Amino acid sequence: MRVGADEAGKGPVLGPMVAAAVRADPTLLPDDIDDSKQVAPARREEIATALRAHDDVDVGVGVISTDRIDDPETDMNSLTVAAQVEAVAAIACDGDTVVVDAGDVSEERFGRRVRDGVAEIGVDIDVVSEHGADETHGIVGAASIVAKVERDSRVEAIAEEYDAYGDVGSGYPSDPKTRRFLKAYVADHGDVPDCARRSWSTCADLLAAREQSSLGEF
Repeated sequence: MRVGADEAGKGPVLGPMVAAAVRADPTLLPDDIDDSKQVAPARREEIATALRAHDDVDVGVGVISTDRIDDPETDMNSLTVAAQVEAVAAIACDGDTVVVDAGDVSEERFGRRVRDGVAEIGVDIDVVSEHGADETHGIVGAASIVAKVERDSRVEAIAEEYDAYGDVGSGYPSDPKTRRFLKAYVADHGDVPDCARRSWSTCADLLAAREQSSLGEF
C-alpha cells in the first residue's frame, strides 16, 4: 500500500483550496492516471468516482476555507501543508510511505512539515516529497485528480448559489467571467462575496475602485 497526496486550488480567487490523499496498491490504479491538468474533466470524474467506490482504496480530503486563506497570520505554503496533513491523516497508517507533491521550493522542508503535522495527530509515516510528483507517481496523480474533482464540485456549488450575478467561470483571476462576476457582485453589495479570497489583489483592486467611485459620487 502506498499513499499519495496533492492539492488543487492554490491560485484561484474564488473558493477553497482542497487537498486529497489516496491510499492504495498502485497496481489497482487505472493506467491513464496523470496530473489532473492532463486528464479530461469527464475522465477525471470517472476516475475519482471509481477510486472512492473501490473497497481497497482509501480517500482522504482536506479543505482550507477562504477565511483561513485570508488570515494575515498564515501563508500559502503553511496552508498547503495543513491541507495535505488533514487529507493524509484521515487515511494513513503507522509505517506508511506517503509521496507528496511538494508545495514549497524546498522539497525536504515541505515533506518534513507534512510528516511532523501527521505525527502530531498520532500517525507515524515516512514521507517522500517531490516537485511534480503528480506526473511521476501514479498514486499522487490519483490524489491530484480527486482533489481537482472535489474542488470543481465546490466551485459548481458557488455558481449555483450566486447565479444571479452571472457565470463565476473557473474562479481564477485571469478568467474574464470570474472578474465580471466579482465586479457585478461588488457593484451590488459594495463588498466581495464570502466565497472570494478578499486578500487576493483581484478583490482588493475591485474594492478600491468601488470606494473611489463612491467618493466621486459623494
